[in-house]
Amino acid sequence: MAQPGYPPAQGYPPPQPGYAPQQPGYAPPQQGYPPPQQGYPPPQQGYPPPQQGYPPPQQGYGTNQPVVQQPGYQMGAVAPGGEAWMPIPQDIPGCPPGLEYLTQIDQLIVKQKVELLEAITGFETNNKYKVKNSLGQTIYNAVEDTDCCTRNCCGPARPFDIKIFDNNNQEVLHLNRPFRCTGCCFPCFLQEMEVTSPPGNPIGYVIQKWSLCAPKFEICDAQRNPVLLIEGPICTFNICGDVEFKVLSLDGSEQVGRISKQWSGLVKEAFTDADTFGITFPMDLDSKIKAVMLGACFLIDFMFFESTGDNNQQSTING
Repeated sequence: MAQPGYPPAQGYPPPQPGYAPQQPGYAPPQQGYPPPQQGYPPPQQGYPPPQQGYPPPQQGYGTNQPVVQQPGYQMGAVAPGGEAWMPIPQDIPGCPPGLEYLTQIDQLIVKQKVELLEAITGFETNNKYKVKNSLGQTIYNAVEDTDCCTRNCCGPARPFDIKIFDNNNQEVLHLNRPFRCTGCCFPCFLQEMEVTSPPGNPIGYVIQKWSLCAPKFEICDAQRNPVLLIEGPICTFNICGDVEFKVLSLDGSEQVGRISKQWSGLVKEAFTDADTFGITFPMDLDSKIKAVMLGACFLIDFMFFESTGDNNQQSTING
């Protein structure tokens, strides 16, 4: 019953017709993932063939790298014993076989091998030498060829033959020193050496000139015409220093090279006759004359720096 003064209650509104009917549902599922690919493409046929190697090094100067070989040559071969040989150069017209090595160098180093038997007993043996360039690569091997009696009876004044071989063990130079009297009392029969290349074909001579004080020599061609002069010091005893023989022009006004006996240390100098020489000459000098200068180095070694038996004494100024 309604209260007096209040309007009659209208009641609650009728219920809603209800929620909208449900959606028919989600879309049907997909038919599955697409079929897989037919596989990866076939592999490549392999990598391309390797390059044929780096290009050859530049010949000579023009780069910032240090020059470690003579211009125009390939690197030298290394012998089984670890010895590096100067590479064989190409043939040069007019140059005797084996002297091509000398065409592009201006310096030689001649080292005599130490013979233990000779150092211990004083018994003279055949001298052996190695001829190297300024890079330390061997150019030639030189071997003395004399008999035992001649070596030990005649001493440094002995006649000798020296055979010089290249890295193919081919004899390319032959030096012959005949027996000559020594001393200033025989000015007409002084020392002389013949240089042949190939052996038997003379290419020059080393001829001693008479001199009262300093030793003098002439470097001559195959016709015995003087080409250069060699003048040594008055005293050839090397006391803790090098001994230098100057190579002069024919008129003696200009020094063009030298042959120097290098100081090799007190012990080696006192107990052996194994010497080291340096030879310098102009680069453009005829290779035959360079070979004759090499022969002059051997003659100077025998005349002034070869020991005489057990006394280990050096020769006098005139042989």
